Amino acid sequence: MLNVFFLLQYAFNIFSHNAPIVENGYNEEEMKMVKETRKIWNDKDVRVTATCIRVPTMRAHAESVNLQFEKPLDEDTAREILRAAPGVTISDDRAANRFPTPLEVSDKDDVSVGRIRQDLSQDDNRGLELFVCGDQIRKGAALNAVQIAEMLLK
Repeated sequence: MLNVFFLLQYAFNIFSHNAPIVENGYNEEEMKMVKETRKIWNDKDVRVTATCIRVPTMRAHAESVNLQFEKPLDEDTAREILRAAPGVTISDDRAANRFPTPLEVSDKDDVSVGRIRQDLSQDDNRGLELFVCGDQIRKGAALNAVQIAEMLLK
């Protein structure tokens, strides 16, 4: 039986995001990520791409993120920067194969970052790969607005 909101079976499946496809071949959700990143960073020229898919989780978003830098950035320095960032938790235990999962971030405000590694396709340590999970209800536009307001009041 098909769900009213999804054209494909949702449980035990993974499929392209159910947002309409726009003229450039991206869907509306992917373009929203591009536009929001540029808005948040206040940089209309930042190069962003996204592939949004539906995975049957209860309430958390997960993203595989590829970052490219002008200057080299090694994994350890990236972990230090992320560890010091408010609202970020590191979950990056290679030995135990423990990384962020939607279940672990549900009902939490912090975003979990793991799978921190050099991007092998970039020369001179100018790229990193990350996996990020966050509770889409707890950590989103409303909480971000409150946290920004709190920072401005300090």
